[in-house]
Amino acid sequence: MSIKAGDKIPEASFTVMGPEGPAKKTTDEVFKGKKVVLFAVPGAFTPSCHKNHLPSYVENYDALKAKGVDSIVVTGVNDVFVQDAWIKATGASGKIDALADGSGDFAKLIGMDIDLGKAGLGLRSKRYAAIVEDGVVKWFDVEDAPPKTDKTKADEVLKHL
Repeated sequence: MSIKAGDKIPEASFTVMGPEGPAKKTTDEVFKGKKVVLFAVPGAFTPSCHKNHLPSYVENYDALKAKGVDSIVVTGVNDVFVQDAWIKATGASGKIDALADGSGDFAKLIGMDIDLGKAGLGLRSKRYAAIVEDGVVKWFDVEDAPPKTDKTKADEVLKHL
């Protein structure tokens, strides 16, 4: 079953790059008591993710914050080192926090996992975006196909804040 508006974000953990190296971060630490924009990508550095999806959030950072968003987070089925390098390479440091879902456990838990083996990518996350307030999904949308970003770019999220 896929997550939808009205659902609570389930208990899970991600790996983040902390000052001392990789560290765990729970969903409670990410979402409890906060308004968070969460978006997911099939893969860091892949064309649509790197050139369209993530940059839309960097470009709209101030507009999202002006709407009361406490944090903007991206997740994907990549290791923490790839996620960290990607954030740095795109100029997103200090604006977007990367939540590495290395084994795809979170993607599976919320029904957003996808097998992209035919494209040589293996298990990945579907491309989606959500507005989460105090751990509850207020708005959610998912793309029909991995390369598309029409429904989940930051300008679409802004329409629902």
